[in-house]
Amino acid sequence: MNTNIIELWHDTIAVDDADYPHYWRLLDAAEQAHAERMRTDTLRKRYVIVHGRLRRVLSDILNEAPEKIRINKTEHGKPYLADTPELVFNLSHSADAMMIAVGKNCRLGVDIEQCKARISLNGLVDKCFGDEEIAYWQQLPDAEKTRQFYRFWTRKEAFVKATGRGIGLGLNRCIVNPENPAEFLTVPEDYAPAAQWHIVDISPDQNLCAALVADKKITGAVIRQR
Repeated sequence: MNTNIIELWHDTIAVDDADYPHYWRLLDAAEQAHAERMRTDTLRKRYVIVHGRLRRVLSDILNEAPEKIRINKTEHGKPYLADTPELVFNLSHSADAMMIAVGKNCRLGVDIEQCKARISLNGLVDKCFGDEEIAYWQQLPDAEKTRQFYRFWTRKEAFVKATGRGIGLGLNRCIVNPENPAEFLTVPEDYAPAAQWHIVDISPDQNLCAALVADKKITGAVIRQR
């Protein structure tokens, strides 16, 4: 694997997937216990399918049985490979869409979102965007605002996932450059300088937005179907 190329797997999730029992058997005890705590049957099935497929992707790369792969978590809950920490991964799913990103020797995050209309967009922009992003978004034509909201959202979400801190870090603390959305203007001090972080936008289809963020230059992102 070229260390500056990120491999991506994009797929759909069907809760009636006939392979569900197989995916369940691939999970470790902690993953199975987490799945059993899910509040609905749909959420549980999506979790099992997504994490089972993640293990199959990692199995192909590591040439190891998927159920034998040891996945640990950092203090803030970001998963990592206990035996090969130089291989990094991240996953995201939204409704029936999922994406897995795999790279090497970097901090890596990916986010995918359905671009659905929301009545709360203005409130979310005020809460989660920085001043430069707000000014840019507000001057957009109304027809573009929903998709551009998700463009900014996925970039910021991918960043906080890459840090391992998640949304609690504060989406309004990582500011994307509206004039060059492949870069950040500012990031929280613990993760500075902003220039080390790079963004790649991904468009799986017209109803989805996705973004990839890493703390090194990405020379390519290869999308594979699972």
